[in-house]
Amino acid sequence: MTAAPGINLDKLGNIENETAQEWVYRALRFAIMSGQFQPNQALTIRQIAGILNVSAMPVREALKRLTTEGALTIKSNRRIIVPTLIPARLSELIELRVELESFAAIRALPYISAELISHLEDLNDKQNSAFEKRDFQGIILGNQIFHRTLYSAHPHAVTLPMIEQLWLQIGPLHRLSVAKLPEHYTHDRHCDIIDALKHHNPFGLKSAIEADIRESIGFLTESDLLTGQDENLPLPNKDYVKSLKK
Repeated sequence: MTAAPGINLDKLGNIENETAQEWVYRALRFAIMSGQFQPNQALTIRQIAGILNVSAMPVREALKRLTTEGALTIKSNRRIIVPTLIPARLSELIELRVELESFAAIRALPYISAELISHLEDLNDKQNSAFEKRDFQGIILGNQIFHRTLYSAHPHAVTLPMIEQLWLQIGPLHRLSVAKLPEHYTHDRHCDIIDALKHHNPFGLKSAIEADIRESIGFLTESDLLTGQDENLPLPNKDYVKSLKK
């Protein structure tokens, strides 16, 4: 299936024999997680059905599932909106990310190979290239792929679905956080993660994961959350990538 202009699904990927209902859910989940919807943005079944070129029924079911998962909110007038996070909720999501992702990374450590480390280095290079091109979706997806690849090294990555639920709830803040990275994310923590993997250092790995999360989104203030964001916020460029400490 393909989507009309309005939601970029170029990097969504295909699943064989996927039903319309599953595809719509996956497409909307992907769009939210990759920062394509903004906080407080209202969504309607008719609007989404038109964008995705599908009937109303699979959209209705997908929106219902995403509301249950905390990615969307139904207001008293039945309007569906992308929620605006309050500071206390964002803080809780960040703390949960730190705990779960540190646990997942350390649990994967015995399964890390030289080939996987080389692959992670390539993924980090690709994300840095996305910064140079000001490719917003490439930046966000590159980061998620890097972390997902690491956590999935364990053959029973049971925490990964829980981690992705947290990514889903934080997704609408990505445009704002990426625009502010040059002020707060001045050290390439992915390099620290890779270094800890090379030295089989669980304490260094935990520290690098925590710093990566806190320095990439934990700096958002109450004012930031209330002010909101829009798709025209400037993105970091190649000068930012060059300035990162390795």
